[in-house]
Amino acid sequence: MTGSELSRERRRAGWKDSLFRALGPWGVFFEGFIQHPVMVGSIIPSSRFTIAKMLAPVNWDECKLFVEYGPGVGTFCRPVLERMRRDAQLIVIDTNPLYIDYLKRTIGDSRFSAVNGSAADVEEIVRAHGHDHADYVLSGLPFSTLPDGVGPAIAAATHRVLRPGGAFLVYQFSAKARDFMARHFQRIDKGFELFNILPCQLFWGWKDEEG
Repeated sequence: MTGSELSRERRRAGWKDSLFRALGPWGVFFEGFIQHPVMVGSIIPSSRFTIAKMLAPVNWDECKLFVEYGPGVGTFCRPVLERMRRDAQLIVIDTNPLYIDYLKRTIGDSRFSAVNGSAADVEEIVRAHGHDHADYVLSGLPFSTLPDGVGPAIAAATHRVLRPGGAFLVYQFSAKARDFMARHFQRIDKGFELFNILPCQLFWGWKDEEG
């Protein structure tokens, strides 16, 4: 690459970085989508209506550990932290270091931990943070576009890490996630949120009390 070409590349990268900074979290979210589109469920963060409906079944009084897969720029993180007990913990897991770095810089709550890793490793991550199980696991990961084998591995690991009576909360544009959930969760409640871009399907998979 010649000096002039390198200079143009640097100007182009600088312009892009300036645009993303100007857009704030939306810019970071969009950049993450551009980098890894098959790992991000949407180009637009979830609406407040989706957040409220998705979290409505959670018993916050009994929740000591809440886990989220694919937190993006924290669209769900802050509402979860607002609802959680003072002695509870929120662990978020994402394969994109861009999102993890952003969340670590912008969320200072001592109950919050951001992990750069795979949701399929949730059991090891939960144990590393001093817990035996999770009470609730939330996911906005696009199960329909995940690499082969990853979706089933995540669903199986999630069922194992949940306590009896806990739930796997999933919001998706397609029903593909339910196919993976149904192999492990006998009771799956279903909902729909129209006021979201795009309208999305909601699923709550409950782990049987007897395990």
